[in-house]
Amino acid sequence: MIKLDDIDEHILRILSRDGRISNLELAGRVNLSPSACLRRTQALEEKGVISGYRAVIDRAKTGNGFLAYLTVGLARHTKAAQEGFERAIARAPEVREVHNITGSVEYLLRAEARDLAHYKHFHTDVLGTLPNLGSITTFVVLGSPKDERA
Repeated sequence: MIKLDDIDEHILRILSRDGRISNLELAGRVNLSPSACLRRTQALEEKGVISGYRAVIDRAKTGNGFLAYLTVGLARHTKAAQEGFERAIARAPEVREVHNITGSVEYLLRAEARDLAHYKHFHTDVLGTLPNLGSITTFVVLGSPKDERA
């Protein structure tokens, strides 16, 4: 674990909200000189604390306005079954996140689709055909009043 001070934490909070902020503006907001702020930001990048920068996409404007979270349980609880599922689901463009979790199921997925018909096709013809599939539960997102994913 990397030790971060309050200034590093402040830099990370600002960058997580606005990764395109200029170094000059960032320095002003964290009360550092531009050169000191740049050194700290570069150190955070070199240490892997900052692993990249992303654009936040408005899914509805790209035609993928349907969002759902799914839990997936496997019929077989083996390493081979998990590896096979992970390889297969990595090829599905609708799936934007895959998390191996604890509890009564093995996976939590975030899926995006154009609409309900597109999602149904993914659910039935892609996900539903995977080997070792035990259960699928879908949670359709109606709104996201807070979403801080970058």
